[in-house]
Amino acid sequence: MDLKYRRILLKLSGEVLKGSSPACHDPCVLADVATRVAELARMGAQVGIVIGGGNIFRGLAGAGQGTDRVLGDTMGMLATIINALAVQNALERQGVAALTMTAQPMPQVAPLFNAREARERLANGTVLLFAGGTGNPFFSTDSGAALRAAEIGADALLKATKVDGVYSADPAKDPTATRYDTLSYEEALGKRLNVMDAAAFALCRDNGIPIVVFDFHAPDALRRIVRGEAGIGTVVAAPLP
Repeated sequence: MDLKYRRILLKLSGEVLKGSSPACHDPCVLADVATRVAELARMGAQVGIVIGGGNIFRGLAGAGQGTDRVLGDTMGMLATIINALAVQNALERQGVAALTMTAQPMPQVAPLFNAREARERLANGTVLLFAGGTGNPFFSTDSGAALRAAEIGADALLKATKVDGVYSADPAKDPTATRYDTLSYEEALGKRLNVMDAAAFALCRDNGIPIVVFDFHAPDALRRIVRGEAGIGTVVAAPLP
């Protein structure tokens, strides 16, 4: 199948996995995420995933409650590993080859991230879950996603959100907010639009990786994006020459 984005990095928030469940993970949500990703893999897309840890522990929130920031960020990175393993299991239950790679050495849990091995596994059809952030405190999972996207040579970074793209203002607070179909990196910076944090945005811009911001819950959104259909989310990229 002809795909616009053959190799992608999908960034999910940890809160997506929680759904409406009082627990950290909703089994129905995990199954739904796995179904959507499995469809991409069967279409021939090569999929890497980075998941936040906010459904379990968020480093900044911990710091606000008195937890040492470095320790809090470490706890948050461990939360992302739990989430990655949960999604790996959900994918395997659907017959999809999946593997978690971590930013910190923990061989009893998952192999350490290696860019060359990751590219080879992706090319062979394994869905990879990149866990543990960048392995360093003071960096968000957005930064971890941008870093891994650059390292694996992703064609695009797909950032799943609760809204259908990037707006001029928060559409939940401002009904007159304008939705953008496309933006250049410079426009996003100039308009101070909250696409990703500054470090993550700079990594994508400097490596020429388009960012697609979309509503994860929109029907068939992932499939339509990788096929290059117009009107799905907002694409932030370098302007055409």
